[in-house]
Formats: sequence, C-alpha cells, structure tokens
Amino acid sequence: MAGVLRAVLGHIGAIAILTRDTARLAVRPPYEVRPLIDQLHHLGVRSLTITNITLLFSGMVVALQTAYSLAAFGAKYVIGDVVSLTLVRELGPVLTALMVGGRVGAGITAEIGSMAVTEQVDAIRALAANPIKKLVVPKVVATLIMLPILTILADFVGILGGLFISVFELDQSGRFYWEHVRAALDTGDICSGIGKTFFFALFISVFGCYNGLNAQGGADGVGHATTNTVVMASIAVLVSDFFLTKLFLLF
Repeated sequence: MAGVLRAVLGHIGAIAILTRDTARLAVRPPYEVRPLIDQLHHLGVRSLTITNITLLFSGMVVALQTAYSLAAFGAKYVIGDVVSLTLVRELGPVLTALMVGGRVGAGITAEIGSMAVTEQVDAIRALAANPIKKLVVPKVVATLIMLPILTILADFVGILGGLFISVFELDQSGRFYWEHVRAALDTGDICSGIGKTFFFALFISVFGCYNGLNAQGGADGVGHATTNTVVMASIAVLVSDFFLTKLFLLF
C-alpha cells in the first residue's frame, strides 16, 4: 500500500512539474505560431464532428425525458429551461471534455509516445532544443484555446436538438422554446460552464503529454500509455466537475 501511494505521489509531482515547465515556456520567446496553428486545426477543428453529434443527441434526449417525465406535473412546457441549463452548466462542458479527452488525449499520447520509444525525443534534446517547448507547449495551448470554443458550439447545437424535439414531437412553437431558453440562462450559467473547460483542457493535454513522454517498451508501451491517458483524463474531468460545480455555485 505504501509503495502504491509513493508511486501515485510521484506521478502527481511529475505532472505538476511538467505543468509548471509548460506554463513557463509558453510565455517565453520565441513564439512558434505555425505549430500552434497546426495543433488548433488538428485538436480543435477535427473534433467538431464528434462533439456536435454528441451534444445534438444529448439535447434531444434531455428534451424527450423532460417532456415525458414532467408531463404528469403539468410542467412539460419548461423544456427550453431544462435543456439550456442542463447543457450549458453541466452536460455540455463534461460531455465535450470526455469526447475530446478520448480523441485528443489519446492522439497526443500516441504521437509523443511514438517519438519517445523511437528516441526522437532524445534527438531533440541532443540538438539543444527543449522537447517541452517543441512538443508539449503547442498542444497544451491549443487545447486550452479550442475546448472552450468547442463547448460553446456544442452547447448551441444541443439546444437546437432540444428545439427540434419541442417543435416536431411536442408541437411547441420555436419562438416559445427560445423565449424560455433566454429567460433561463444568465451570465453566471454561461461563465460557470465555460470556466470549467479550461481546467478540463489542462487535464487532458497535460496527462496526454506526460504519458507520451514517459512511454516505454515499443508499440505495446505506447498502447498502455494511451489507455492511461484516456482513463486519467476521464476520471479527472468527472471528479473535478463536482468540485468546480460547488465552487461556481458560491458566486
């Protein structure tokens, strides 16, 4: 038990050091724009499909469940309120982070892990370059930028899914639905949902980079590192969501 605890604390300490070094190098020139743009496209734009589809059908499911669950209480006309608050405050940030964590986190680990096991990372060090600056910083910064944007777009698509169910399944007017959406949401709801995504993005990207840099044992080791990233990122998103929700509810 003591050995496991020491190992866990060692990983936490190493991840904290990697996070500190990444933050320091991110603000230190030279600033490499081209790698950042490539990562913004690879990690963000290519994730649009999976996040939007996930939230579209999540919004439709929430609308259906709300309509039929609250019909007995005569409250099925608050679908716009329930869908918008549920997606913007909780489901939108969490589901988007889980989808991005599965795709982006695994991709980051596989890319850096393949370089680590083939000694390309050591070659970068031999050329007097910093692998954290070259490999980690663009991925972390790109994830921090794109996850909030992906969440905003996914929230909007999810609310449109609720609109679709309201209009075509429940015979409500689109105007009635949007009036309830606007009345239900305020600045605090939007800020709390988007605020969580910066923490989620940091967990996903740093865990992916950490496991990639520490991958060993060829292709099998890269596979284990990729699995570890998905598990660690998913657990971190779900656990941190609870504490972040409690924190944002105080304001």
